[in-house]
Amino acid sequence: MKRVVTLQDISCLGRCSITVALPVISAMGVECAIVPTAVLSTHTMFKGFTVCDLSDQIEPITRHWLSQGIKFDAVYTGYLASEDQCGQTVDFIKSFKTGENMVIVDPAMADHGKLYPAFGPDFPKAMAGVCAQADLVLPNLTEAAFLTGTPYKEDWSEAEVKELLEKLLALGCKSAMITGYGGGKGKTGFAAMDKSGRELSYSHTLLPVNYHGTGDIFSSAVVGGLMRGLELREAGVIAADFVSRCIEYTSSQPDAPWYGVEFEALLPELLEKLK
Repeated sequence: MKRVVTLQDISCLGRCSITVALPVISAMGVECAIVPTAVLSTHTMFKGFTVCDLSDQIEPITRHWLSQGIKFDAVYTGYLASEDQCGQTVDFIKSFKTGENMVIVDPAMADHGKLYPAFGPDFPKAMAGVCAQADLVLPNLTEAAFLTGTPYKEDWSEAEVKELLEKLLALGCKSAMITGYGGGKGKTGFAAMDKSGRELSYSHTLLPVNYHGTGDIFSSAVVGGLMRGLELREAGVIAADFVSRCIEYTSSQPDAPWYGVEFEALLPELLEKLK
């Protein structure tokens, strides 16, 4: 069985970050170890959330694991709590990167043209340093714009998205996949490129509702798919379709909470896609 370690926060309520990554990756038949970067009472779309930074635990966990000879098939990073923590994450990656495993970075820091409330204007530069270590980065359009110093806009042409992908690769990563882009109005999906210039894309109908945490579900499903031996586009398609199905299902439930999708009920459908 493949083993992944994910570094991101625990939002105690909110269906995002580790509370998404752990069940999705585990359900896909991959062991998922965790390094919690912070504990939040809820995700940051709630008002008055509490935060406990766990930066002081990253180095001791790293040291202990190295003493035990523990290895990972992939290192997967998500929400990081501070600029300093981005530096710690780079050190963690270097400690466990072997040349044979994968480093996958979801630079979870922004959406809809704005940084998350916890981050200041210098944070994207620190996150770009993490992206430089990656085999694959998985930003949404907002994050891609912040990472590359590109002004954000609501509508992007294919040529502009291609330029964004090239700028992301210039950070040092081997492949980049921008999520939330479908190539036209009423569409969503992803566009990707690797260092060789090979382009990949996929689109489907954009549903008229939004939920927090769907990017985390997408990234986690991509990680699980890659660990199960899928090619990048195939893993992306399965992840995109699963997210769309989760949104569709959740929006049809009369008592569904606003803060995240009810992905748990649909995990059996995700597993069927792997057969």
